[in-house]
Amino acid sequence: QVQLVESGGGLVQPGGSLRLSCAASGSIFGAYVMGWYRQALGKQRELVASITGGGGTNYAGSVKGRFTVSRDNAKNMVYLQMNSLKPEDTAVYYCWCLKGGLDSWGQGTQVTVSS
Repeated sequence: QVQLVESGGGLVQPGGSLRLSCAASGSIFGAYVMGWYRQALGKQRELVASITGGGGTNYAGSVKGRFTVSRDNAKNMVYLQMNSLKPEDTAVYYCWCLKGGLDSWGQGTQVTVSS
């Protein structure tokens, strides 16, 4: 399994931006898909964005055009740039990796969008 550690969460006003980072242990060169999920209080965990080893991306409809997922295989890092944040984006964000048929999760980082 891959060890994942997120950083970059915090409190931001509506309309603001945050960049989440995820550091992965070991090489992620062979990782099939990496991405970000989120879970708001009282709601199910949902996929926010994913990126394949070839750079193909997929986004939830609610974040399309506002969020951008990227990866740097040389640095074993995955990023989520979040712009035009809304209160409904408030959630714990989890880094995720699917490699060799196994899911790996980070511990999560809180993002709160509030004035």
